[in-house]
Amino acid sequence: MTKTIYIVDDDDAVRASLHTLLSVQSDMIIRGFRSGDAFLAEMPDLDPGVLLLDFHMPGSTGLDVLTRLNRDVKFVPIILTGQGNVSLAVQAMKAGALDFVEKPYDARTLMDVIDHAFAQLEQGGEAEARAQAARAKIATLSPREADTLRGLIEGRSNKVIAYELDISPRTVEIYRANLMEKLQVRSLSEALRIAFAAGMLPNL
Repeated sequence: MTKTIYIVDDDDAVRASLHTLLSVQSDMIIRGFRSGDAFLAEMPDLDPGVLLLDFHMPGSTGLDVLTRLNRDVKFVPIILTGQGNVSLAVQAMKAGALDFVEKPYDARTLMDVIDHAFAQLEQGGEAEARAQAARAKIATLSPREADTLRGLIEGRSNKVIAYELDISPRTVEIYRANLMEKLQVRSLSEALRIAFAAGMLPNL
């Protein structure tokens, strides 16, 4: 599998050094950006990948870029920070960075962090694929079937759901049977898992 890595650093020498280090891996696509603004301008059109992100840059800083990413599973960011900036790097990790590497970086340490980032990116991609599949199933439900599912998830009986939706309990039973068939499940717990994966239960 081809791996894509993005180097976002305003220091030309750092970008060149990282490019040289990473180029030894034949399965890696490397792209460099001279600023956070340049990366953000192209971000919507970029393939998933690992992001080597300098913390201090003119314009959009590393923290600004992390904020814009908003923990998007499409990218796994690693912060590159100068010595003495560990507290800032921790702040960045709270904003979604996977890890931080101090400059001047140790090549082996950096490669280990990058390998970990690609492993997480692959897991994130699988999670997103499951979420998309779940959302596609939920999308097949009619509005009333979706309302019935929410009622069942919240522990309401058929009679209570019927009262809230102003329909008969028998109609709720029909909606329930239909939604179970459309979701291709045989139990409410299975339906719950699909609803959770689709984002129907953000507070659960």
